[in-house]
Amino acid sequence: MNTAADNSFRHDAKVIGLVGVAHSLSHFFQLALPPLFPLLRDEFGVSFAALGALVAVFYVASGVTQFAAGFAVDRFGARPVLLAGIALVAGGTLLAGLAPGFGALYPIVAVMGAGNGVFHPADFAILNANVAPGRLGPAYSTHGVGGNLGWALAPLVSYGLGAAFGWRVALVAMGAIGAAVLALLATQRATLTCSHRGGGVTHTLAGSLALFRQAAILLCFAYFCINTIASIGLQTFAPTVLDVAFAIPLTIGASALTAYLLGSTAGIVAGGVLASRSARHDRIASAGLLAAALSVLLLATWPPARSALLPLFAATGFALGCTGPSRDLIVRAATPPGAAGRVYGFVYSGLDLGGMLGPVWFGFLLDHGAARGVLFAVAGCFLAAIGTVFQVRRAVAPSRASALE
Repeated sequence: MNTAADNSFRHDAKVIGLVGVAHSLSHFFQLALPPLFPLLRDEFGVSFAALGALVAVFYVASGVTQFAAGFAVDRFGARPVLLAGIALVAGGTLLAGLAPGFGALYPIVAVMGAGNGVFHPADFAILNANVAPGRLGPAYSTHGVGGNLGWALAPLVSYGLGAAFGWRVALVAMGAIGAAVLALLATQRATLTCSHRGGGVTHTLAGSLALFRQAAILLCFAYFCINTIASIGLQTFAPTVLDVAFAIPLTIGASALTAYLLGSTAGIVAGGVLASRSARHDRIASAGLLAAALSVLLLATWPPARSALLPLFAATGFALGCTGPSRDLIVRAATPPGAAGRVYGFVYSGLDLGGMLGPVWFGFLLDHGAARGVLFAVAGCFLAAIGTVFQVRRAVAPSRASALE
């Protein structure tokens, strides 16, 4: 028995598990409010665009914080940044349940978004610093699965509690769940470490700006922005789009969204296996994006029977899920030593920009009776993202291009 190898595996498994739990909280709170939109609309009489603006505020705050959190992670370490973020997002959700009116939700949601912004730079810095390179594919896969499980669980908890006890009780309960997980993670401080290795990129503002101007980094940012516009649009408005465009009841639409999220989770698992065995992560990501685009176009132009709706959404989620681990390995290959926090903070702020733009855009389309237009826009974004994936490989500096092989 190789005791050293066994200890290394147990250590890596523990780190991966804890980071996966933390990441599940991020996605759990991203969908804390959207399932409650029908209840909020009935109570306050607001438009879809106003509800979408809540999501936009969340992601604006998340993007700003994520960018800053990358610097904080590289300078101070990932653990304190991660725990502070969880405290903000959980505390903000609890506070949202006590909001005196709809307008008060905007600043509270900004607090939640600020907490959400820390997860990606902190999570990936911890994984890259602690997990053996040969296990990073499964580690990224587990990270993505944790997030998707959070997405899948959130609508059940949020809408379930909201329908039974009201939207305020639902948000307070979700905030309490986050506080409990925070207490658990705080007891694992010794495991959630992040070493600081020197690299060719300095921590000065000028050095960081030069890093962010690299073509590969900018293309990764563009990928996250475009892809997130589409995926957030599906997650936020899929039940509403199905109802408005095809007269499909909201209950079936919510089930389709759950099928999409569960399919995405299965896809991430499969994508982790593919990423660990393939030399061309750009091809895996592009194939998944193409399959998802074709599925959404099929739904928009030739709506399937209701019995086929759930399998179609599950297949769409599976295709997108397969892209996740390869996508993260592509970003890792473009990251210079000593800059993991800043690169992941900057690149994943593209996710927040997309999360800000998508809901407002799609809410506007719905308010103007263009429900099918939402689906065409989603498919177009998936197709546009394919171009950025292939360009990243070409733009990575020769000294790091071997990491993609």
